[in-house]
Amino acid sequence: MVRSVERQKEGLVFALVWIHLLAAVVWVGGMVFLSVVLVPVLKEDGGFARHGALFRKAAYRFRALVWGAMGILVVTGSVLAIGRAIPLTDPSQWPSMFMTKIGLVTVLFTLTLLHDLVVGPQVRRILGTAEATRSARDRLLVRYSVLVPRVSLLVALVVLLAAVVLART
Repeated sequence: MVRSVERQKEGLVFALVWIHLLAAVVWVGGMVFLSVVLVPVLKEDGGFARHGALFRKAAYRFRALVWGAMGILVVTGSVLAIGRAIPLTDPSQWPSMFMTKIGLVTVLFTLTLLHDLVVGPQVRRILGTAEATRSARDRLLVRYSVLVPRVSLLVALVVLLAAVVLART
């Protein structure tokens, strides 16, 4: 009976880790695809202007996956942390690598919120106006808005590194 309970617990942990990793792969893999594959292909020969609707459609669809993955990561990560006896309500007791990972995840979630709810909508609004009517702030925002997803991808890769280190400790 005891052995059966241990196997069930191991099976549950295995399933939670797999679901956690799957959610991370969906999120980070999609970021890599959009940044390294889709955007450069669409930019070839000035094609981004012609294929902007395709990019927006892909990005909106990806956004739904991202928010779902974020929810899954929070739930599975919390359960896995509790299973490792990490007291979620007392950060002073957190192992340093767990604290590092949670800090990086917080930055990544904040960047995602900023991109999806602030920068993205503003850039879409600006791009819908004639270039001659855009303010210097508008032109600056459009020019540097690409930094948010790039920094997000970099932070996401560092989160993965922190996750590997945490799993090995």
